[in-house]
Amino acid sequence: YVEGFRWALAREYDVVCEMDADLSHDPIYLQHFLGALARGADVVLGSRNVPGGGVEGWGLGRHLLSKGGSLYARSILGVRVHDLTTGYKAYTRAALQAIDPETIRSNGYSFQIETTYRALRKGLRVDEVPIVFLDRRVGRSKMSRRIFAEAIAEVWRLRRDAFIGMI
Repeated sequence: YVEGFRWALAREYDVVCEMDADLSHDPIYLQHFLGALARGADVVLGSRNVPGGGVEGWGLGRHLLSKGGSLYARSILGVRVHDLTTGYKAYTRAALQAIDPETIRSNGYSFQIETTYRALRKGLRVDEVPIVFLDRRVGRSKMSRRIFAEAIAEVWRLRRDAFIGMI
């Protein structure tokens, strides 16, 4: 992600979108992201957890993990964003510069939490647009025990860093 952000910023793109390459994130929603940016959002999240959003093809365990992860992070960080782990996003150039991708420490799913939390801490407007996430048809999930443990610990590091004024 950081390399892609660096590349786009170096070429002075006004808007940068992030999405899964396996078409789990349907490109049809990009028009809604651009509309939200045009209406003043700085960061747009493709949210599975707002009215009109959802997931197709997941079992109960994956639903619980995803919704539980967002609830856990929301509770600890004290934010109202419903889908902190989404990887389908759009950023304005100014938002990416404010987030400062070069200083992001997270990997895995916590990267998504950190970028959104940094945007909120910078006072940026973060809007959620409903999407329906389609489970991948090819490949395997990157979720592992290490990534899961990192996400749990990373939320506490983010809260601590915000408390001491580091973000």
